[in-house]
Amino acid sequence: MRRDDRDDPFDSIFGEIERMMSEMTGGDTTGFASETHVDVFDEGDTVRLVADLPGVEKDAIDLKCDGETLTVSAASDRREYDERIRLPARVDEHSASASFNNGVLQVTFDKVEDSAAIDVE
Repeated sequence: MRRDDRDDPFDSIFGEIERMMSEMTGGDTTGFASETHVDVFDEGDTVRLVADLPGVEKDAIDLKCDGETLTVSAASDRREYDERIRLPARVDEHSASASFNNGVLQVTFDKVEDSAAIDVE
């Protein structure tokens, strides 16, 4: 007797797992989302981000920051990566320094001090 997929008690569970993985990876289970690891460190006066970008060339990386969010866009022959990373503190985007060695991107920013209080006269 041939088994029918409708008889599989785990079919709905595996289908749900596939759906969630597809959502998390933007529908591409072979892209960066499944291979990239990003860490953000609050180091007192600075904020440092470390991201693994395997297979990417330095010239294919584009970074943008608005002081609160860092956008990392990168591409290789087989993959694309576009991630918006909310930073743990407001930073001076003009203070950014970045390095890329052996597939590891490091970006460092100086923090911006909290807003100053305004006296009302």
